[in-house]
Amino acid sequence: MKITVIGAGNVGATTAQRIVDKELANECVLVDILEGIPQGKALDMWESTPVEASDCRISGTNTYKETAKSDIVVITAGLPRKPGMSRDDLLAKNVEIVKGVTEQVVEHSPNAILIVVSNPLDAMAYTALKVSKFPPQRVFGMAGILDTARYRSFIALELNVSTKDISALVLGGHGDTMVPLPRYTMVGGIPLTELLPQERIHAIVERTRMGGGEIVNLLKTGSAYYATSSATVEMVEAVVKDKKRILPCSAYLQGEYGFNNVYLGVPIKIGRKGVEQIFELELSDEEKAALAKSADAVKELIDKIKL
Repeated sequence: MKITVIGAGNVGATTAQRIVDKELANECVLVDILEGIPQGKALDMWESTPVEASDCRISGTNTYKETAKSDIVVITAGLPRKPGMSRDDLLAKNVEIVKGVTEQVVEHSPNAILIVVSNPLDAMAYTALKVSKFPPQRVFGMAGILDTARYRSFIALELNVSTKDISALVLGGHGDTMVPLPRYTMVGGIPLTELLPQERIHAIVERTRMGGGEIVNLLKTGSAYYATSSATVEMVEAVVKDKKRILPCSAYLQGEYGFNNVYLGVPIKIGRKGVEQIFELELSDEEKAALAKSADAVKELIDKIKL
């Protein structure tokens, strides 16, 4: 198994580190345009492998030749969010970056599975799909896992319980229009709606929607990457180990939930082939309206992408 991570910033480097520590590949390649950065970070990670008892070979490069025949390619390249900047503000520049990256991936690893992390996420996954011309099953984005993790973590703080006992689901675009589903949220098998009043649930939902921005505002000069990388590696591991995990991710919809030609966060089954199944949930009228609003926001971005 060979895995390439494109982008050696905080998200990419931390993702590569987790892949190495978990020994999810025989070989991991870290790519970045900045000379010395991927090489230095990869060398540092490699020097940690004796301590971590990992035999995953990690290397850094500024070219794509070394990435040839990768089984999985994780795309994190792009400009990060800054205070006051929405994910949508990143669109034009990051379309250009992801387009160039994807072209290189197609040339060197035509059979790879693409996991897109760059923002605005759903639009970048769409860009990678159209540029690569890969089957949609092999191009999907990290979104709902991160959003759900934030949602679960906030519920755990509110109830003072273990995060392990919380199962939840967040649908929709990865942004301010995401759709957390309290009705599908369980705490140790108990519906969340029986444990918290509606106003507290609403407050948690709103904090989840603004979760990325909250961290951006605190950091001042960067954006979230610890939880982002954890969520990404959960997807990587599901592919590597053919785990058949059911996880909320950004997938290409072709009629599901009544939407076409759009990437949107939905529950999918992830295995060695990538997206192996898309699950359609029964939604209330209110949930359907919220998901339609989220889809419209993603479509608005996609319409601006001329590919």
